[in-house]
Amino acid sequence: MDIEQANKKVVEAFMEARPVVTTMAKALEVVPGMHENMILHAGPPITWETASGPVKGAMMGALVFEGKAKTPEEAEKILASGKIEFAPCNDHMCSGPMAGIISPSQLVYVVENQTHKIKCFGNLNEGRGKVLRMGAYSQEVLDKLKWMETVLGPTIKAAIEAIGGVDVRAIIAKSLHMGDDGHNREDAASILWTTQLAPYIAKTAKDTQTAFDVIKFLGENALSILNPIMASCRSMTAAGENVEGSTIVTVMSRNGTDWGIKVSGLGDKWFTAQSPYVKSLYFPGFTESDACRDIGDSVITETAGIGGFAMAAAPALVTFIGGSPQDAIKTTMDMYEITYAENKMFTIPYLDFRGTPTGVDIRKVVEKQIAPRVNTGVAHKDPGVGQVGAGVVSAPMSVFEDALVAFAEKYNI
Repeated sequence: MDIEQANKKVVEAFMEARPVVTTMAKALEVVPGMHENMILHAGPPITWETASGPVKGAMMGALVFEGKAKTPEEAEKILASGKIEFAPCNDHMCSGPMAGIISPSQLVYVVENQTHKIKCFGNLNEGRGKVLRMGAYSQEVLDKLKWMETVLGPTIKAAIEAIGGVDVRAIIAKSLHMGDDGHNREDAASILWTTQLAPYIAKTAKDTQTAFDVIKFLGENALSILNPIMASCRSMTAAGENVEGSTIVTVMSRNGTDWGIKVSGLGDKWFTAQSPYVKSLYFPGFTESDACRDIGDSVITETAGIGGFAMAAAPALVTFIGGSPQDAIKTTMDMYEITYAENKMFTIPYLDFRGTPTGVDIRKVVEKQIAPRVNTGVAHKDPGVGQVGAGVVSAPMSVFEDALVAFAEKYNI
């Protein structure tokens, strides 16, 4: 067994992947294994009893949105009864920010990795603050979701199809040269996304008011492209799954309860530990005592080599998450120590266009005792509240140690 060759194969697959958003469709119609009584969530598997507050709140809101419950209280009873199946987004080729909830009727982006013919899926982004993905479920939240599903989504779908698909890899590469990191700072990428869509929205929208409303929403939401980017990153790492002998991580994710990883050479097995708290800047009126543990599938961006791993490209991000520009550069430099390659497609101007650190190697993480570092939003610990801050967090070291032990056992090392 040649670990180096296996790892090279995995990381090459990550980098050669070319994700393109081709259309939108109801989750029930396109997501593998999705059924009417299933809700997908971020992170490793959970039960209702072990679910964090934001996941519970988002599930309650989703059930009301789906028409399966009339009130959040009724939804809570149904969810606790076992009538609804819970499953990780990552196990169904999806990726969802924060609580990560994807329900059957939601519209999802269809992202095709055209190099490897792999399709992955992600839902629409609501913006920041009091939103479903942060566990909020007020009438205001549900009204916005309804508008997104009946107006925003269909309008974007028509525009994407009229364009013939949008190359997300190209947008990520360009935005890294414009001050983005590909995860929490998407200002440039969202503008590039909106710029591509806007002429086709103007051409295909049912009327000028709809075109105005949709373009305005996209333009004002600095995270409008986050969900397509996450699904794109999932399609990149999926191309490197199940390679015998590889120690490269293909999934990292968390759900406010557990942090989990998967490793290419260890198949579909989750390795989990308690999710840590985020070192955060809090919104006015909130403190650490209000925070949920780290949550969301968005760490798939770091898994693919951007996000926190590319923070040196986005020094302005520290105004949102705390720290200094030097901290952002140090984070990227530290991540080179635990990754297998430098990305051929994603480069950092401030580092003389050095490729981003790509391909977390469990051997290096354990040997150097440097955990992957992620920048992220922070949700309130209780259902129904929403976002309370943003910051930086390190993965729990034990998941990499457990994975390395399992790797040694499997391959008799």
